[in-house]
Amino acid sequence: MSDGEKLIPINIEDEMKSAYIDYSMSVIVSRALPDVRDGLKPVHRRVLYGMYDLGVFSNRAHKKSARIVGEVLGKYHPHGDTSVYDAMVRMAQEWSLRYLLIDGQGNFGSVDGDSPAAMRYTEARMKKMSEDIMADIDKETVDFQLNFDDTLYEPKVMPTRVPNLLINGASGIAVGMATNMPPHNLTEVVDGTLAYIDNNDIEIDELITHIKAPDFPTGGVIYGYEGVREAFKTGRGRIVIRAKVAFEESNGREAIIVSEIPYQVNKAEMIKKTADLINEKRIEGISNIRDESDRNGMRIVYELKRDAVPNVVLNTLYKYTQLQSSFSVNNIALVNGRPQMLNVKDLIHYFVEHRHDVVVRRTQFELRKAEERAHILEGLIIASDNIDEVIALIRASKDGDEARGKLIERFNLSEIQARAIVEMRLRQLTGLEQDKLRAEYEEIMKLIQQLKDLLASKELRMALIKEELIEIRDKYGDARRSQIEYSGGDVSIEDLIADENVVITISHAGYIKRTNLSEYKTQNRGGVGQKSAGTRDQDFLEHLFVATNHQYLLFFTQKGKCFWMRVYEIPEGSKTSKGRAIQNLINIESDDKVKAFICTQDLKDEEYINSHYVIMATKQGQVKKTPLEQYSRPRQNGINAITIREDDELLEAKLTNGESQVLVAVKSGKLVRFEEEKTRPMGRTASGVRGITLADDKDEVIGMVSVNKDDINDTQLLVVTENGYGKRTKLVDEDGEDVYRITNRGGKGVKTLNITEKTGALISINAVTDEDDLMIINKSGLTIRMEVSDLRVMGRATQGVRLINIKGNDSIAAVTKVMKEDEEEVVEGEFESNNDGDVTDASTSEDTTEETQE
Repeated sequence: MSDGEKLIPINIEDEMKSAYIDYSMSVIVSRALPDVRDGLKPVHRRVLYGMYDLGVFSNRAHKKSARIVGEVLGKYHPHGDTSVYDAMVRMAQEWSLRYLLIDGQGNFGSVDGDSPAAMRYTEARMKKMSEDIMADIDKETVDFQLNFDDTLYEPKVMPTRVPNLLINGASGIAVGMATNMPPHNLTEVVDGTLAYIDNNDIEIDELITHIKAPDFPTGGVIYGYEGVREAFKTGRGRIVIRAKVAFEESNGREAIIVSEIPYQVNKAEMIKKTADLINEKRIEGISNIRDESDRNGMRIVYELKRDAVPNVVLNTLYKYTQLQSSFSVNNIALVNGRPQMLNVKDLIHYFVEHRHDVVVRRTQFELRKAEERAHILEGLIIASDNIDEVIALIRASKDGDEARGKLIERFNLSEIQARAIVEMRLRQLTGLEQDKLRAEYEEIMKLIQQLKDLLASKELRMALIKEELIEIRDKYGDARRSQIEYSGGDVSIEDLIADENVVITISHAGYIKRTNLSEYKTQNRGGVGQKSAGTRDQDFLEHLFVATNHQYLLFFTQKGKCFWMRVYEIPEGSKTSKGRAIQNLINIESDDKVKAFICTQDLKDEEYINSHYVIMATKQGQVKKTPLEQYSRPRQNGINAITIREDDELLEAKLTNGESQVLVAVKSGKLVRFEEEKTRPMGRTASGVRGITLADDKDEVIGMVSVNKDDINDTQLLVVTENGYGKRTKLVDEDGEDVYRITNRGGKGVKTLNITEKTGALISINAVTDEDDLMIINKSGLTIRMEVSDLRVMGRATQGVRLINIKGNDSIAAVTKVMKEDEEEVVEGEFESNNDGDVTDASTSEDTTEETQE
């Protein structure tokens, strides 16, 4: 040990404690956390100030990044060059910052995680917004501190006009704490700030009406609002972000198209991980992934397999990949040098407070400068009023000091005024220049008064802050990029799907699809129609109706099961596509067959499900009424809708409002008509009550029709026999008398058509209007289409007329009604039977043509 030195023993535990606390405080205060006032960390502040020093403004040429980094390192930031360059690069990446602060030229990386080029290759300059962040920095608006070697001064904070912390967010990991603040939309933030200035006691709930949610640079969909509300109110919350997706169809295959991904997700990494999951069979239904992104925008294509349901695949992608990610908000920023958790109102409050402080200091600086100038001008005006005497006085002096002394003594001037007069140029002696002096003096006195008024009134200062904020909003404000799905959260995928109108078509052989309503445009009478759904040979479109994506479709099978599907889960197809076999969409047994389907409104609407009923009829004459409420809790493998007895099967199911009339017809030509009220509501497992008594063992029910009370006078029944005879009959004749009298349920019924050997057994009953067409299918596979309006209305007990000529041993297998094609205002080309394609339902009699499966 050398002379003069001594050892002081220290407890190692105490030393480590104090050293670690010093280090952690340094990280917290001087590295990782942003200042609540300007939203910048020291490194970002130094990069911007270094560029300000270099004069790399938005209207000047770009400078090499290495030059800027060198300036920042040498003057203000004694750390590695990588830390400075990385911070600078991030400020120039449009997928990292919502509002860019640096305008980069060259390769600054990509959303795929590619590294930026080295700093010797890239160039940069400030963005206009950075200039507004540093506006008035030269007017003593903020405190400066010495740099690391005490040779220069750097600003402690920027006098920003822009609420940078809110619009660009921040993230950083300090010691024992971290921050993660989302970016927001500038227009919304300024609107919220203006509302706060108008009313300092504004509630956060009201602020949320202005600042709706974070707004991420990469767009996407904010799924669910609870996390946003919590983050705004407490400073902590979890925001779920989903990719922006669309469905497309090409070459008969569906594809999921992603155009925006969640914030801070590496696109290439996400695609790679998805491919790995597909190879591991954890995600089913995707055949190919392509990244078709280019300079015009992002486009990732997930091509689906033929049997995949797009919504199910999308759900799986959300669950297992980064197409859905979450942003954990943790609003910690430095307030007066101390870390603090802040809600949205606090953030606005501290920004406004900082802005107010800057305006006061700027006004004081401008007032001081104006008063100094006014003082000089007063002296110059005195000199110009006594110019001859002043000139003589100066000429008589041996040097400048003497001249100044004499001027001070003679005209009672100050040192500064005397100096200005001595240094005055000869041209200022002209009359014009003297007038200018007086005009400038008057202007400056007005300015001084304005500045004094501003310093005296907080209202004026706040009005000025609002004015400057509105200017910033008009200059940089833009539309939201991130959409908000308010009803999201841990709910099903329906919250991502717009509740828009779609057309559902079902073909005779059991093929179903939904098509956007916009594909069906109206066509005037006499139009030729467009080619409609492609259907397979001997198949045709049997049902078409308009529903919305969020409605429910219930399928009833002949074994008495009910299956449940949301309309948006039905595969989407174009107007000319075939659709998908219903058997492939629901878990139906191979020997079962869909017989009926019902489209309902929201099954979660208590009032609706308790005021509607499902009426069913079986082949053996049983009928059953069950409240719709019983079908509002679906299961994957279906639920029992009715207990079917041996040798029986479900034939029809209709949705009613509890006040309808029901007509059930049998093979032997009889029909029973009774009030729906005569059937009491039963549970799902009941087998029903007798609806009609069959004539003998060979008799069976062939169909059921339900008619609303309001429609009874306009309803016509069309009955057809297997040998091609049919007729249509009104329910109520012109005199208001019932053609088919109302009887009790369970009777043998009345004749609906005189059955003879020539006519053959009754095979079909339908409620029709003149607007409908008939489609008749023979057992030989022949299909014939005819207009209902060609059949005259006849009496009840008549034999009817021959509809078609039956050849040999052929007979009719099924009859269904479809809409006219050329009716004015009818959806164009809805039901063109072009015998070459595919969509279907199967609510027809049991001996219809066999249902084709894909």
